[in-house]
Amino acid sequence: MSIRQVLGFDFGEKCIGVASGQSITCSANPVTTLQSINNKPDWLAIESLILEWQPDALIVGLPFYLDGSKSEMTERAEKFSRQLEGRFHLPIFTHNEALSSFEAEQFLQQKKKQHNKQDIDKIAAAIIVQSWLEQNI
Repeated sequence: MSIRQVLGFDFGEKCIGVASGQSITCSANPVTTLQSINNKPDWLAIESLILEWQPDALIVGLPFYLDGSKSEMTERAEKFSRQLEGRFHLPIFTHNEALSSFEAEQFLQQKKKQHNKQDIDKIAAAIIVQSWLEQNI
């Protein structure tokens, strides 16, 4: 299977950052941040994005501790990736997202003085996708 277009997710309990990526240019771009509904992913919004972007695969960032061990959020992100696969029947790839939110915040601080959590989440998703593309395409 040829992977040309991907959607990536920076999973969080309250917000999920989303980014798109292309293998042709090996580049990623922030798309949006989705708000959870009753502590559950907004599946209708995710479905809408999948229909709009028509990705060949989905990337989910897994938040490991710096020593490589799993956290409670790692297990929640893994569950989210399984739910994505079950709902949308697309190939799912997971990627270690350690420090992606920190990198996103540093990036935003360099660009502008004020930013919000939603900006951080979608840029973190783009960092996850960019890193995945560089390592896998």
